[in-house]
Amino acid sequence: DTVYSHKAWHDNSPAIKKINYPMGADPTGNLAYYCGVYIHNEGLALRGTFIIDPDGILKAYEVNDNSIGRSADELLRKLQAAIHTREHHGEVCPASWRPGKDILKPGLDLVGKI
Repeated sequence: DTVYSHKAWHDNSPAIKKINYPMGADPTGNLAYYCGVYIHNEGLALRGTFIIDPDGILKAYEVNDNSIGRSADELLRKLQAAIHTREHHGEVCPASWRPGKDILKPGLDLVGKI
């Protein structure tokens, strides 16, 4: 989408009006192409979500067909896990982990128990 379509969407949607962070635009499709989600024959991108840490390291990604919705709750959980593990080196957040829940510390004692 373009910056202008994002602005129109923001100005006319009560749900999107609540967004208080910048929305990125990729009108040329270059970023979508780089991320491997661009559909050439349609001029569209698949629904992709990418979590990249401050060092530019890809920590998590999810790509869905445009007919399949994404879960904002799961995206937030993955983002919180990426932040937690960055701040707590050596800890691992298991599936369905939420802030405040138990983490894992990799080691031989976990082998065969997960």
